[in-house]
Amino acid sequence: MNSQELFIAFWTIVTKEIRRFTRIWAQTMLPPAITMTLYFVIFGNLIGSRIGDMGGFDYMEYIVPGLIMMSVITNSYGNVVSSFFGTKFQRNIEELLVSPIPNWIILSGYVVGGVARGLAVGLIVTMLSLFFTDLQVQNLMVTVSVVFLTAVLFSLGGFINAAYANSFDDIAIIPTFVLTPLTYLGGVFYSIQLLPEFWQNVSLLNPILYMVNTFRFGILGVSDISIGFAFAMILIFIAALFTYALHLLNCGKGIRN
Repeated sequence: MNSQELFIAFWTIVTKEIRRFTRIWAQTMLPPAITMTLYFVIFGNLIGSRIGDMGGFDYMEYIVPGLIMMSVITNSYGNVVSSFFGTKFQRNIEELLVSPIPNWIILSGYVVGGVARGLAVGLIVTMLSLFFTDLQVQNLMVTVSVVFLTAVLFSLGGFINAAYANSFDDIAIIPTFVLTPLTYLGGVFYSIQLLPEFWQNVSLLNPILYMVNTFRFGILGVSDISIGFAFAMILIFIAALFTYALHLLNCGKGIRN
């Protein structure tokens, strides 16, 4: 396939993925917006007023970047895991596999679809947050790049989960027992500087910590970790997951059974 044909194949997959979640926007985009609004009201206004400042900022202002990133993570991951597993379940994936489309194009198409949903929901949550606090972005380049890379990373994670899943129950295991705990322990609601030294070191093993803190740095200008190191870790995770996801697609894991 030449470059034009590759682009058409890639864009067709991306368009299908975007139409998929926008067609059922009441199920894919409205619930996260409502959930995050509840977080703003309960944790920001009600509990935050009792907590006071966090890291030199109003508590609502401090947790907003983490909540935005949480919405990006869960929706980019959820879009790909549900879409690719649905394609497997309905046997539509066989049509792609017998076509001359390279597997890396198929993978990239699904990932970009997940990124589109993650960024769309993140934008909605950001606009909602403006009703509760005044956001002033300190570093636009860091903010945009880290939210994009995070959406890419968790879209890849969703693809891997879908490749291994054998039932609809399987696609809920990782989000429930891995993704949610890591998100809540990733510095969304607190600074790891409040933790004892041992637990600070343990927290450094959580990849979500790097994304939340880098995004918080882009908006507020503060972070618990080195931004350069955080970007390096995110890029390493992306490279590793992309390589592994492509390997699963090449060997037909969970597809050619």
